Amino acid sequence: MKLYLALLLSTRLIEVPLGLDRYLPVPDSNPLTIEKVALGKRLFFEKNLSRDSTIACATCHEPSRSYTDVWPKSIGVNSRRGEFRSPRIINRVYGKSFFWDGRAKSLEEQVMQPISNPLEMDLPIADAVTRLAMSAEYPGITLEVMRDALASYVRTILSGNSPYDRHVAGDKQALSDSAKLGLKIFRGKGGCVSCHLGPNLTDERLHITGIGRGSFKTPTLREVARQGPYMHDGSLSTLEDVIDYYDKGGNAGIGIDSEMHPLHLTQQEKLGLLDFLKALTGVIQEGL
Repeated sequence: MKLYLALLLSTRLIEVPLGLDRYLPVPDSNPLTIEKVALGKRLFFEKNLSRDSTIACATCHEPSRSYTDVWPKSIGVNSRRGEFRSPRIINRVYGKSFFWDGRAKSLEEQVMQPISNPLEMDLPIADAVTRLAMSAEYPGITLEVMRDALASYVRTILSGNSPYDRHVAGDKQALSDSAKLGLKIFRGKGGCVSCHLGPNLTDERLHITGIGRGSFKTPTLREVARQGPYMHDGSLSTLEDVIDYYDKGGNAGIGIDSEMHPLHLTQQEKLGLLDFLKALTGVIQEGL
């Protein structure tokens, strides 16, 4: 796998943005190819993968909105309301668990579930394959081909090269003084780095933060300023609301994570943290 990745990078089929781990954990069973990723992109925008042919993967994961949408909870066929906010699906090549509740352990498993989910696309997988096979656009399509292509395309959706990344790389002018204060709060007093760590700013683990009372996965903070609302249920409208929520220590309750406690941030510190989060907006790229 490492040899394959080295070849991929050396031939410039994929360029890993500044700030991300250059090792992409692509499974040996589903290596990236130009043809597979191109097919996956077509499938990502294919509305015939929904029962009434009205929505595609891209409906809830809009490229122009950092691969999420505007709704507190996703909206499926016949305006059915989903259980969760549509997560941003950037940098999922680094993922260790998928969906807000972590129920999928690979992208290959994850990409198929929305198609058959009654609250999302509501089309049995076998019917989806049959429908595509009847079209001249998808010769030789099978369940495995569809699954591997979609997973491969999602693996190429990357975000990096943000002001934060340039700062870490040595450009001391990349962050404003306020954002630098925010970074200090993020790493120290705010304790944000306890869960939002590493190149992708997530520990990929489930936590109880007091919203919805369940355990939900830490999302990446990359591109977080591009599109609200926030949290797994979309219950917080703005980043300012998110900062205020964590500043007060969340909603107290049984089982809440020990990291959740009042922070007593000043207004200047809150503004700095907001400016730092905005500095995580970088360059989004996709495809090979």
